[in-house]
Amino acid sequence: MYDFKPDENLDANERYRQLCNAADALTATESDPIANMANIAALIWEFVPGLNWAGFYRVLENDDGEGELVLGPFVGRPACIRIPMGAGVCGTAAKTGATQLVEDVHAFPGHIACDSASLSEVVVPVVRNDQVVAVIDLDSPEPARFKPEDAAGIEQLARLLANRI
Repeated sequence: MYDFKPDENLDANERYRQLCNAADALTATESDPIANMANIAALIWEFVPGLNWAGFYRVLENDDGEGELVLGPFVGRPACIRIPMGAGVCGTAAKTGATQLVEDVHAFPGHIACDSASLSEVVVPVVRNDQVVAVIDLDSPEPARFKPEDAAGIEQLARLLANRI
């Protein structure tokens, strides 16, 4: 049995260090990418306060060769199933390969509202062999919830998971 519960008073750097350690422990010997994404979504939910959605979108090839994002394991309300590359915050992160730190989702051009309660978002691409294979998406009902240290912590997690999902 696993019991990963962070201390509520941790600073962001320590919180993300502990999150990455827990993620490493859960995924180091598991080869199934869906199982790993499911456990990591649950860990993020436990470790990162102020969320209303946490999970993955996977990059899959489609008929036009561009690829699209397809919903992966998550915690939260039902979500958009498919997102075109370059569309919304997740599609932008996947197409550009760059983290998107969004203080106000309503001000983001082309934002896709899967959950009307979401006000801020951070999306981090997971890159393997110079290709984006997924994105990690965190949403919050709090405006400007995510800071650069949140983005850096999730980027560290994405690097850890690149060959495990």
